[in-house]
Order: sequence, then structure tokens, then C-alpha cells
Amino acid sequence: MPIVVNLDVMMAKRKISSQDLAERVGITTANLSILKTGKAKAVRFSTLERICDELDCQPGDILEFKRE
Repeated sequence: MPIVVNLDVMMAKRKISSQDLAERVGITTANLSILKTGKAKAVRFSTLERICDELDCQPGDILEFKRE
């Protein structure tokens, strides 16, 4: 898939656990795990907005396009 999810990298930089981020964003840890592993088919802008707010980052810090 040409979209790479760097959510785990940003979480490590901010020293936040999956459990804490999921609670703050208002999603389940299972859904956060699906996002982190890049298995999600889509992400709501509202969820992406809350993640970026909590991690103090931009969407481009989390999502990256790589040509295959």
C-alpha cells in the first residue's frame, strides 16, 4: 500500500502509550492498533484531528505517501 502510517513513530516520540492515546482520542485500543499497523481502509478526519491534537503534530507526520 502506498500510504505508510507512522503513528507508532509519533507515539514513541511523544512517549504516549496506545491505551492513553486511545482514551484521549475516544477510540478503542483495537481500532488504534488497526491504524498503527496500516491495516485501516480509512480514517475519519475527526479522528485524525484528535490524534494530531493529542500528539501535537501534523497529519503529514503520521501519514506518508510512498510510490511502490
